[in-house]
Amino acid sequence: MSITALGLWQGFALLQHELLLFAGVFFLIGALDDLAVDAAYLWLRATGRAATAQRSRTALRRRPLSGPVAVLIPAWQESAVIGQTIRHLLETWHQPGLRLFIGCYRNDPATLDAAIAAARGDPRLRLVVHGHDGPTTKADCLNRLYAALSLDEARGGERFAAIVFHDAEDMVDAAALGLLDETIAAGADFVQLPVEPLVPHQRGWLARQIGSHYCEEFAEAHGKALVVRDALGAALPSAGVGCATSRRALDWLVAREGDGLPFASDSLTEDYELGLAIAGAGGRCRFVRARGEDGRLIATRAFFPHSFDTVVRQKSRWVLGIALLGWDRVGWAGGMSEFWMRARDRRGPLTALVLLVGYALVLLTGVMGLLVLAGFAEPPPITPLLAGVLIANGLAFVWRIAMRFAFSAREYGLVAALFGVLRLPLANVVTIIAGRRAVFAYVRTLGGGAAAWDKTEHDAHPAEPGLAMLVRA
Repeated sequence: MSITALGLWQGFALLQHELLLFAGVFFLIGALDDLAVDAAYLWLRATGRAATAQRSRTALRRRPLSGPVAVLIPAWQESAVIGQTIRHLLETWHQPGLRLFIGCYRNDPATLDAAIAAARGDPRLRLVVHGHDGPTTKADCLNRLYAALSLDEARGGERFAAIVFHDAEDMVDAAALGLLDETIAAGADFVQLPVEPLVPHQRGWLARQIGSHYCEEFAEAHGKALVVRDALGAALPSAGVGCATSRRALDWLVAREGDGLPFASDSLTEDYELGLAIAGAGGRCRFVRARGEDGRLIATRAFFPHSFDTVVRQKSRWVLGIALLGWDRVGWAGGMSEFWMRARDRRGPLTALVLLVGYALVLLTGVMGLLVLAGFAEPPPITPLLAGVLIANGLAFVWRIAMRFAFSAREYGLVAALFGVLRLPLANVVTIIAGRRAVFAYVRTLGGGAAAWDKTEHDAHPAEPGLAMLVRA
């Protein structure tokens, strides 16, 4: 090997070593964070505090409401799904004390027409038309719905006992309204039920894989992470669907904003901020997991995005709103457990960076390995420190795979869980690209860029006849 080639090889070896050490240390920090959550969950399981309750769907569906309940659904360009959502919700939740508020825009006649057609004269439905052209933001649309809700209260002379939040593509569970109302009536100010992503069989194989990666993520997050968060007493972030607040909690939010409305109109993740704000005001927050007689979770179900572009857009919005803008808007508060959970929420951009370095290392190591096999160079030495970091990360990775498999298998079956493990590289690539997109969007907001409702398009609803409700492979 020439002196020039030797110097180049030594440069590659040094770069590989430093990148390995950087990525290895930060992967290990993330792994220890996850292991701490795993340990807390396993302790809760061992002590019986993480058991999923068994409830009767029939009894919960027939349970009289403790008072009038408002369901708020903001909708912008949702003509493909809003009609099915309205029909299914009103047929499934038959309680007369229910009021369903659908927020539409004056420049979106297709969504308005679909909602009107689905109403079928049901007096429980309220169609609310926004006075501005859409899209504004989801938070702004929710504020318009809150104004309509308040007007309904003034006209009827009775305040709502609870407010339930859903999206235009959701399929509600028959037992969910009774369970939410029961928990609010027992003293909770905010309650979140699990979310169960679905993927229809009719989509192509690649689209199913892209959409299905949400399944294992939510199975683990809503089967473990939120259970631990609830047990620690930390503030619970809302998923924006399948959640409810007490009426007094909305009063607290209105007082906080100071403009007579509960949400900051420029927020991109008002759902995430909802639970944290209620906890910050002293409200009691709960995450409730329960299964019906058939063994299935009492949960909100929906088809999640299935194209690479829409998945990246959605996840970049989450990272932007929670990890970046959320840091500015919500800040840090509470004790050690609250600090820990908010730090976990905001590690998305760093995770994307470390994953990018990790994949760059894979390529660099592959090239160097080929040169070694071809006899052009000797393999670079590995220091004891680096060897220890790599071994620790390898063991942590095996454990992480096992945990993801276990939680996915519990909800979706063994075959789907196996595919979930194989989809990890896809999920990582999405994380990297979404993180980069979110950081660039955040920089634009620092320059005065306005927030916009970068919503996900929906073309099908789980309650439509002929669509498969759950993919297990």
